[in-house]
Amino acid sequence: MLDRYVTRSQGESEYVGMEIGKTLQRGSIVCLDGCLGAGKTCITRGIAHVLGVEETITSPTYTIINEYSGIYPFYHIDVYRLGGCSDFEEIGGNDILFCGGICVVEWSYKINLLIPENALHVDITINEDYSRTIDIRS
Repeated sequence: MLDRYVTRSQGESEYVGMEIGKTLQRGSIVCLDGCLGAGKTCITRGIAHVLGVEETITSPTYTIINEYSGIYPFYHIDVYRLGGCSDFEEIGGNDILFCGGICVVEWSYKINLLIPENALHVDITINEDYSRTIDIRS
């Protein structure tokens, strides 16, 4: 399945995240990939909103993993600063991926070997006019 959206604002990207969030269930993993500034955290904010997270969602670039309370435990993971799968495993990342909450993983390609086949993949591209093309595949 492939869905494609073109967004022209942060609000529109958050709306796409809300649409994604409506499809998730306990144990879901969402993989977000795109260059710096593409809107990965905007999409995460939309997902979190639909799942009842009331806290402000910020990028966990330096903390690696932010945990929030909502309908389910919600984990926002950013593996940008990690060297790959072994670094992720060393910090207990596998335990979080498979804990039964909802996990959103930014820069997921860096740990692709650890991502299960049933994960939802979201690829974001910045277009020449600064709009975003968001491709969603399961």
